[in-house]
Amino acid sequence: MFRKVLIVDDIDFNDVAAVSVLKEMGIPQIDFTKYCDDALLKIKKAALDEVPYDLLITDLSFKADHRTTLLSSGEALIDAVKGIFPDLKIIAFSIEDKSYRIKALFEQSGVHGFVMKGRNTMVELRKAVEAIATQDIPYLPTDLQFIFQEKLVNEIDDYDIQLLEYLSKGVSQEAMESVFKEAGITPNSKSTIEKRIGKLKIYFRALNTTHLVSIAKDLGLI
Repeated sequence: MFRKVLIVDDIDFNDVAAVSVLKEMGIPQIDFTKYCDDALLKIKKAALDEVPYDLLITDLSFKADHRTTLLSSGEALIDAVKGIFPDLKIIAFSIEDKSYRIKALFEQSGVHGFVMKGRNTMVELRKAVEAIATQDIPYLPTDLQFIFQEKLVNEIDDYDIQLLEYLSKGVSQEAMESVFKEAGITPNSKSTIEKRIGKLKIYFRALNTTHLVSIAKDLGLI
């Protein structure tokens, strides 16, 4: 089992509940902070003192306040930590429910577990900590395990997501070219955009762009 854990969250209730769960599991040292910058400093100092953390549990979203920070999100913290301490185990917990973004946490950011905030957060946190401590496999709650089985998550790229998001905001197919050019998104030619929307309609078997946006929302892509 883990010996030293750092929790990063800006909501006190989550800290208290998580600490309670980890203490029940017999973890002797549990520290916490509300800022990602402070978390990175704590992790660095612990390593220098030769008493490193062996598990980081971090939220993804942090509300801005009076303090200026360099790391403003859990993803930024995870990337910074992984760049220095690639072997540190990390669990992300968040209200995030978009499948492609959760998948990216594992495949791009290198987290070892994900727990969604909700009614069963602390139950799932216990399961995640136990699984990561004893198994060398990613941990996801049962109702999210489809993420690694869905073929579509691998085939839809960031360009498609941007296109779907603009469509969901009411940008018409005809106006998309100028919007993409203004935003610096490439390729942005009318023909390319039309072909990509056509591909998405076929892929999702959508009857029209409105239906396409509806399907994308249902799947958690936007």
